Amino acid sequence: MSKGRVLAAMSGGVDSSVAAALLKAQGYEVIGAMMRFWPDNKKDDCFETCCSPDAAYEARRVADILGIPFYLLDYREEFEEKIIAPFIAGYQAGETPNPCVNCNTRVKFDSLLKKARMLGCDYVATGHYVINHEGGLYRGDPRKDQTYFLWGTPREAIPHLLFPVGHLQKPQVRALAEQYGLPTARKPESQNICFVRGDLRDFLAQHIAARPGPLIDLETGQQIGEHAGAQFYTIGQKKGLGLWKSHLERYVVQVNAATNQVIVGPREACLWGGLEVREVNLLVEELPEKIEVQVRYHTQPVPAWVEETRSGRMVIRLEQPQFAVTPGQSAVFYQGDRLLGGGFIARPLYNALEAVRSLSLA
Repeated sequence: MSKGRVLAAMSGGVDSSVAAALLKAQGYEVIGAMMRFWPDNKKDDCFETCCSPDAAYEARRVADILGIPFYLLDYREEFEEKIIAPFIAGYQAGETPNPCVNCNTRVKFDSLLKKARMLGCDYVATGHYVINHEGGLYRGDPRKDQTYFLWGTPREAIPHLLFPVGHLQKPQVRALAEQYGLPTARKPESQNICFVRGDLRDFLAQHIAARPGPLIDLETGQQIGEHAGAQFYTIGQKKGLGLWKSHLERYVVQVNAATNQVIVGPREACLWGGLEVREVNLLVEELPEKIEVQVRYHTQPVPAWVEETRSGRMVIRLEQPQFAVTPGQSAVFYQGDRLLGGGFIARPLYNALEAVRSLSLA
C-alpha cells in the first residue's frame, strides 16, 4: 500500500533526484514537479545553473527513469514578486538580503504546498539536508546543513514536509544516484544565487541606479574616499573600498542608503554584542531561556538571550560579539541541533566603541 502521495520538488540536481528515488523506493506515490522561475524574455544568461530550462530537462529525464509523472509548474510571477523584487528593494535600502530564505518560506513551503493539496498530495518533499523528526526540524550533515534557510517555515507545514536525504552525507547521495542510474549523479553543485549569473554588481547595476557618494571614516568623520553606489557594499566588507594603502585598515561599518553614505572603520567597529530581529517566526511554542543564534550561514551559532519581544520583533544579546551582523541577513535560533525559528536582522546592537553607538542605525 502507498504511504501517501508526495509532490517532490525537483530542481534538476542530484539531491532532489535522489530524494524522489528514495520516496518511491519507500512506497510513496511520487509526483515530480519543477517550479518554473525563468522568464521567456530573459536578456542575459541568468537561471543557467539551477531552475533553468536545462535543469528542467534533467529533472524530466530523472522522472522518466523513476517512472513517475512530472509537471513543470509556472511560478514566474510569484518569483518576481516574492523573491526578485524584495531582493532588489533590500539592496536599495542598504541591506544585504538572502533570497533563499524567501524562496523557501514564501514559495516552496507556501505556494508549492498549496499546489500539492490541490493535487491531492499529503506531503511536499525536497532535497534539503534537514531532518524532520517528531514535528521538529533538525540539522542534517553539518557540512551541508540547510536549516539556516528554513527558519521561516510555517509551523503548521512541518508535518507535511519530507526531507529524504536529510540524514545522509553528500557522497552517500551521489552514490545512491549512481546506484539508481540517475543522470544527475555527477552534476556539480550550484553555489550562486539562481537568478544572478556572474557578478552581483552587474545585476544590481541593471536595476538600481548607481549614485557615487562619500566614504566616511568613522573615527574622524571625514571623507576619505568615494564609493561607487551604496548598494554595492555590505557590512564587514574590506576589499574594493578604493582606499590608498597609506590608510589604516578599514571595513564597512554602515551602509546608509538615505544619505548615500558608506561609513568605514576599524575591525572592532564591526563586532556586535546583540541585534534586533524583525518578522520573527517561531517553530516552537516558546523559546527556552537560553538559545543559540547564528547570524550568517557560514558562521557558528553562539549562546544568546532574548531581552525583549514586541510587535514581531526581538532584541537579542549575544554571549560573544559577532563580526558583521548585517541588516537583511537572517538571525536563526537553535537549541543544539534543533531549529527553533528566526527572523531578519533589523539592526546590530551593543558595540563597545562609542563612535559606533552614536551612529543612527535604526
